[in-house]
Order: sequence, then structure tokens, then C-alpha cells
Amino acid sequence: MSTVLQVSLRGKAIFVPATIRKTAGKLLSGPAAMLVANMAKLGYGVSDELLAALSVAPPAYLAKVLAAVQKVKGVHKNWTPLVKDWGNATGETLLDHIITYFANIFQTKGTRLQCGHIIPANTFPLERYNGCPFCGTPFTKGELHLKEYKGTLQVLELWTEKDAEAYLCNLLLSKTALDATQMDSLNALLAELSLPAVEIAMKETRMAVIDALLTHNKGEEAQSLFDTPADILRYLWFKNTGMLQLTEPSVIVKSLLKNKVVSGEKEAKAKLHLHYSRKESIVIARWLNELPLKAHAMCEIMHTKRAMWVRFIRALRLAEYGNRKGFEKLQEVLDKFYNKDYTVWQGQVNTGRTRYDSAATLALLKQRPGLFARSLFSNMLWFGHEEVTEAFTEVIDKVPARLVLTLDMYAENYFDKRTKRIVKPLGGISKVVNKHQLLDIYAEDDLQEMRKAVRGLCKKAVQQRFAATPAAGKQMYIAPELFYMPVAIGDRSTTVQDVFPALMGTRFPVEGASVRLFMQWGTGLPAQHLDMDLSCLVTYRGKVERCSYSSLSITGCKHSGDIIHIPEKTGTAEYIEINLEALRKAKADYVVFTCNAFSNGTVTPNLVVGWMNSRYPMKISKNTGVAYNPAHVQHQVRVTRSLSKGLVFGMLDVAAGEMVWMEIPFDGQVVQNLDTTVVEGMLQKLKDKITIGELLTLKAEAQGMVLTETEQADEVYTKAWATNAAAVTALLID
Repeated sequence: MSTVLQVSLRGKAIFVPATIRKTAGKLLSGPAAMLVANMAKLGYGVSDELLAALSVAPPAYLAKVLAAVQKVKGVHKNWTPLVKDWGNATGETLLDHIITYFANIFQTKGTRLQCGHIIPANTFPLERYNGCPFCGTPFTKGELHLKEYKGTLQVLELWTEKDAEAYLCNLLLSKTALDATQMDSLNALLAELSLPAVEIAMKETRMAVIDALLTHNKGEEAQSLFDTPADILRYLWFKNTGMLQLTEPSVIVKSLLKNKVVSGEKEAKAKLHLHYSRKESIVIARWLNELPLKAHAMCEIMHTKRAMWVRFIRALRLAEYGNRKGFEKLQEVLDKFYNKDYTVWQGQVNTGRTRYDSAATLALLKQRPGLFARSLFSNMLWFGHEEVTEAFTEVIDKVPARLVLTLDMYAENYFDKRTKRIVKPLGGISKVVNKHQLLDIYAEDDLQEMRKAVRGLCKKAVQQRFAATPAAGKQMYIAPELFYMPVAIGDRSTTVQDVFPALMGTRFPVEGASVRLFMQWGTGLPAQHLDMDLSCLVTYRGKVERCSYSSLSITGCKHSGDIIHIPEKTGTAEYIEINLEALRKAKADYVVFTCNAFSNGTVTPNLVVGWMNSRYPMKISKNTGVAYNPAHVQHQVRVTRSLSKGLVFGMLDVAAGEMVWMEIPFDGQVVQNLDTTVVEGMLQKLKDKITIGELLTLKAEAQGMVLTETEQADEVYTKAWATNAAAVTALLID
């Protein structure tokens, strides 16, 4: 049950099996007391209920709990930076690097280091470094000395089998696509728990369930989870690439080449090579043959990914299986598909649009409400908003709630001539796109009417759905923090959050005078050149400053030094200290946090980035430079896979004194490659999202409930409840 224990920590709890909880015992054992004391050093406390469960747990399980907590907090990782006591500048200059370069070319006198480089006298102060200041190779590993934490502890609750099963159900029932953390938790729970008899809401969630069934040789049970050929293709592509979204092969190849993960196009395509055994092929052939759709409908769905299907049909030998008895439907599908003996609904829609036939186009769109919703804005500009809005009103009750809320959130931005939109193509990076060209033919009053029409229609639809659902009582309590937490729709995170997962756009207050960024990478890898860079970008009105390997100290920011080569197995770390007061005096607007892969390839897997809060004093070791304290960590994320060379992982709003959690992949080896308009656009996009508090307020109004300021209410919605994003999606009524 170690995986369940890991998932429970993400939910601010610790899992204790029933076999342990049934054990008789009253007094707190010595090992349990030691566990609680060690957890306190990491910033964790325990509830009374959890303490009672731990007090009767055997030492072996207590050791497993401590190991899990220490792993999450990175206790055994190497947190030693290049510079000792890096809060005080070393005084190194570009001239030092130039002199050292020529000293190594001509082999002049100086101190020869372990890496082989010669450091001339009167250049770098070697007593201040843990490694080579010239090539960025660390030589020593400083210890992480954990002391008693005097701050407020994060209290962990008890997790039981019932809690684990309830969380698994929430993930399966989630009405929005799961982010990387939720998907990782889902896979962990499916490996330990039985699959509950619930209807899985999202197609991407089904992929994890199908994979779990096949792992346990239950391929026949997976048949009921496939509705269309697109579902089967999604699963096949997921198994081949690890991607839950159907990213085009050309996009992946381009990314691999651009980031120099491979040496050429041939090697890139080889990574996407398809190979299936006959045992695997016949299972997939049977899945296709037994789909409930008619052959014509299956071909139409396959048409959108025709090139991919051609490759899979060959790799799976489907033509051979189609000739076998019992596979007549598969044969019919393949004949129609190769002969293109089918019509395509999207083609008919496009024909209607190009002929400006609004009646025919809208009649087709009403047949598929979800696709109507996704093209609503462009059709309003194409045909005029009155006719399109009226047609959409007829089918909005059939549109998934997540799409209804998405329309409400983005209408303001879409119909604004002055605003550039942020989009993220599948497998790509976030980009700024220009406004729709048809906006220019409309007057501002007309565009305002379109905004009002969409937002009014969506609000009414949401309220009607809430009104049709019985309330649990007459009073509702909404925690104030929920009005700052956006509903998790779109912009899903692709990094894993092991310490208290947060929704994209969540704001954290800076409870002190400074913020300390950290990055750790390379744990478990052999010594090699693996140059990851931690940087920050400070924006002012009219100028930008950057704190990175090339400028270790700027106004309000100090860098711990650039590490280029990682040591054997232990990994290494970089830090940046941000002085909030200094930035306020300098009138800075915001600070963007980034990590980049300077080496060939993308941001390395298992790289961890985050920040620490300074509510209580934070120290930098004078002897080693270690500046990591797990008890001070406010937020951190772990990269599991990446197709980009850069990642924005947060932002500091200087005036507000708030940290904003966001995730924006971008291209480029250095922070200078980051387009600040992308960050500004993402901030606006997050602001436009409806918050959980606002959604709950709509619910209260629709159901005639009274909002109270105390938790003594019939329906209580707290910050702890909202951290379970999958449970929050229960508010999205379809």
C-alpha cells in the first residue's frame, strides 16, 4: 500500500491500513513519538485521530511513513549549490572567466582543480566555491541539517481505505481532464484498489483504467470503455508515446529535432515506430470489430486522423484480421475507409460556411452541441450573433457544463479587438495569437452585445442546472479563499505536485520579506554534462532585468551560481533569493520564475522546482551554501516529461505580495527567449476564469440558499475541500 500512502500525502493525510488501526493500544509508542518529531522538522503535524492510529502502528510501517514523507520533501537529495554562503556575492566578473579561459589554453600557473581546470591567482575566490567556478562542476555534497521548526505546522489527517476509495471514485467521475498529478494518483490507486462500479466521465481517464485492466489480463472488460475508434486510437497513441492527447507525429518529430533530443529526422521517427505482436493485434482488432457504431460513422470519426490510422492499420495487420470469420464488421470499416466511401460532417459544415448558408450550417451544428459550443464565437462573427445565439440556445442544455463555463470565461477576451489570446496547441508551447480578423468589421457596441449574449446565456444555463438539483439545506458556507481559486477547466498542469497540489492560477501570500526559488535535478543519474538553469525575469515599466547564470546579482535578486555538470548519482541544486522590499522600492511590476534546459534535449525528468516562504527566518549555510528547508516549502512541482526547453513555473506580483502558480512551456535555452506577452496573456486568461467561490455563489442563488460567514451551515465548502479538484467538478452538472 506504499502507493496509496504517497497519494494520501497529496491530500494532506497519511494512509493507515485497517489491519493496523484494529490493533489494541493506548499509549504513544517510542517509534511513533520519534516519527511525529521528525515530521515536525519537515513542517508537518498530525491530527488526534491520526496520532491515535500511528500510536499502534508497528515500527516497520512507521519507517515506511517517514520514508514517504522524506521522499516527498526531498530530504535525501543533494541541495548543495556551487557557491558557499551565496547570499553574499563572490565578486566574480566576466574578466575572471576570460583570464581563466586563456590560463587553461596556455597552461599557466594556478590552482588545478579536480575537473582539470586551472584557476589563476587573483581571479575566483576558490574558498567560496563547492566546485569549479569555471566549468560549473560541483565537488562536494553538503548535508541537510534539519532542526526544530518553530512555524505553523501543516496538520495531516488520517486516511483510511474508505477515503482512498472515495478519492478514486472522484478521479473517475471528474468532469474535466485530469492533470498530471491526478493521473499519477489515479494510476497509483488503480494498482492497489479494485475498480469501482462507476461511470467514467472523461475519455482520457478511461485510458488509465484500460491500461490497468490490460495489466491484469482483463482486456475483454476494456471493450465497454471504448465508444468510438478515436478512443482506441487515443489508447494506442498513449501506449506508444505516453501522451493522453492525440498529438500529431509531425509535431513530436519537430519538437525532438528542435530541442536536439535526436540527431536527425530518421532517429526522431524511429522513436514513434509502431510494432505489435499478433497477440496484441487481435485484441485491438476485436475492439474495433465490436464497437457499437455503424461502419459509416466509424469511418467518419477515423477521417480526422486518417494518416495516423493508415499507419496503425498496417502495424496491427488489421487487413489480415478483417478477412477472418467473425470480423465482418472490421472488413466493412476498412473497405469504406480506404475507398473513402463516407461523408464527413465537418466537411458539410465547412461547405455551408463557405456558401454563407446559415440555416444549413446551424442545422448541422445543432446535431453536435459540443462542437457547436467550440465554434460558437467564430460562427457569431461569421453569420451575426442574433441568429447563431438563438440556435445555440436550443441545444445549450446538451452541452457539457465545462464547455458552458469555458464560453463564459473567454467571451470577454475573444471579442476584444485590443487583446491578444494565448493558445497552447497539442504537444506545443503556449503562443500569442492575433485577434480574429472579422472583429474589425464590427463596432465596439456590437462586440459588447456579443459578450453580453454569451455570458448571459451561459449564466442562465448554469443556474437552471443548479435549480433543477435539490439543495442539501437552506444555508451555505463558502471559504473566502475559494474566491481566489479558479475552477480547473483547461490549462491542465503537466507537472506532478507531490506537496499539496494547487489549481493553476492559485495565489499564495508572501508572508515575509523574501522568496527563495529552488531547483534540484540529476538525482540518480551518472555524472555528466546536464546544464539546467534556474532564472527569473523582473519586469518594470519600460524595462526588463534578468537574474540567471550570466547575471548572478541584480536589483532584489541573488543567484547561487551556475552548475553545468551534475555529480555522480546525487544531483545538484540552484537557488535565487528574491527580496520583495527591494523590488518594491525599485517599483518592479512582477517577477517570472523559469527553468531551462541549456544542454541538448528538454527539461530533464524528475527536475523539481518551487519556492520557499520567509514567514519564519530562512538561513543559507556559510560552509556549504545549502539553503533548502523542507518546512518552508510553499509550493513545488516535479517534471515527469517535457517537450519544451523552458518552463515558467510561477510569478510574483510585487505590489500585491502574492505568488501565482502557473505553468507555461516555452522554447529557448535561456530566460531571454521568454516572450513576456505570453505571461501577461496567461495572467489575463487566469483572471477571466470563474472562481470556485463564484460558481458556488451561483449555486446558492439558483437553489435559494443563504450564504453564511460561519461553518455552521447545511453545505460547507472549505479550502481543504477545494484542493480535491476532481471532487469540485461535481458542481459541473450535465
